Amino acid sequence: MSLQSKLMEQMKLAMKSKDKVALQSLRAIKSEILLANTKGGDAEFSEEDEIKLLQKLVKQRKDSAVLYTEQGREDLAEPELAEAAIISQFLPAQMSAEDLKAFISNLIVNTGASGMKDMGKVMGMASKELAGKADGKTISTLVKELLT
Repeated sequence: MSLQSKLMEQMKLAMKSKDKVALQSLRAIKSEILLANTKGGDAEFSEEDEIKLLQKLVKQRKDSAVLYTEQGREDLAEPELAEAAIISQFLPAQMSAEDLKAFISNLIVNTGASGMKDMGKVMGMASKELAGKADGKTISTLVKELLT
C-alpha cells in the first residue's frame, strides 16, 4: 500500500472522528507530496523519497517545538509534538539505541575507520544504510562518540 493511499485512508478516519490535529498533520503530508510532485514532474515518488519527506516534516515540527519551549510557549509546542507523533506513524520503525550503536561500531570496524578524519566515510555509509531507521543527528552523534 503506497503512502498516498494510507494517507487518504487515515484522513477519512480523522474526518469521521473529528480529530483536528491528525487531520491537520495528514493534510500537511499531502500538501508536501503534491508540492514535491509539481516540482519533480510526473515521476512517481520512490519509497526512499517518501521517507525523506516524512523525516523532514517530523524534524520541522520537533525543531519548532524546541523553539517554542525555549520561549516558554508550551501552548504552541504541544500541537507541534502531537503532529510530529502522527507523521511519525508513517515512518518505518526506528532502531533502538543499542542496535544503532552496535551497527555503527560494526560499520567502523568494516570500513577500517581510525579517527575523526574518517567520519565522512562512515557517515555516508551509515546514512545510506540506515535511511528511515534512525535520525541523522543521532547517527552523527554516535559516529563522533565511537571515533574519538
